[in-house]
Amino acid sequence: MLKVYFTVDVEIWCDGWNNIDSKFNSSFQSYIYGQTKKGDFGLPYKLKVLNDYGLTGVFFVEPLFSLRFGLDPLKEITTLITEANQPVELHLHTEWADEAKTPPLPHIIEKRQHLKNFSPSDQKTLIATGKKLLTQAGVSQINAFRAGSFGFNIHTLSALRENGIFVDSSYNATLLGLDSGLMPNQIITRSLIHDGVYEVPMTVFFDRPNHLRHVQLCACSSRELEGLLWKALEEGRQEFVILSHSFELLDKSHTRPNPVIIKRFRKLCEFLDKNRDCFSTEGFSNFSCAPPLEQPLPLTSPTWKTGLRLLENVWSTYA
Repeated sequence: MLKVYFTVDVEIWCDGWNNIDSKFNSSFQSYIYGQTKKGDFGLPYKLKVLNDYGLTGVFFVEPLFSLRFGLDPLKEITTLITEANQPVELHLHTEWADEAKTPPLPHIIEKRQHLKNFSPSDQKTLIATGKKLLTQAGVSQINAFRAGSFGFNIHTLSALRENGIFVDSSYNATLLGLDSGLMPNQIITRSLIHDGVYEVPMTVFFDRPNHLRHVQLCACSSRELEGLLWKALEEGRQEFVILSHSFELLDKSHTRPNPVIIKRFRKLCEFLDKNRDCFSTEGFSNFSCAPPLEQPLPLTSPTWKTGLRLLENVWSTYA
């Protein structure tokens, strides 16, 4: 049985930092509800489809925006998820820290994109702030964390432990994972424990020679997703982590649904439902892992599937 973690980063952006107060309401509707003239294809849509197939996701919710816009929008997000009986976990985009009406770090006046750019004590403060906000928004238990843009380091794990959070899913070998200080010069492909915290890495694969890609709903075709899941199962992998976002079923303009990605999402859910004797969708509430004897090499996918995906993504742009 392969444990599958379908993770959804739930976050709000105002498409820049100018005039964010006037942009927030429309951005909230777009990034959370996915409003289009053809219907809504955001967070509630994803929750409904997952529940229709009896699947569990992991919803990493970014709360720091509420330091600027109040707790009510955050409560609206967490209520949508908890009423769908899906788990809420903590996600932090530190770009919001200096936009707060009462900054959690008054000595930091400039914008810093990554959590790793803060001192260990400041990371602890930011994580504590995010956890408190989610608790105030009605989340009863927080088990896991993901740094915004995967920008964490080993100090993040210590800060999480000190905040009573013992699962992290910030390691992404295709982005900043290799710079995190966690197992230097080695690609982490399966979970491990460091400083009392479980690190559950993004699943990555070679989609062509010497080119790593992480498994993301909008970045992998159905052929790739299904093939990689079967291969991970056959190789005896322990977990398979998929990335998605609350707004990922829209096109790049955020004004229209993307029928290719919507079809891909529904097909993935159908596949996992049909093959639940082989794949189990999980949350992080009871996560544990045995120390790995070694880190297996990343998965590989045939290059012909990469080519077909590229054609599919071009089609999705104009669909």
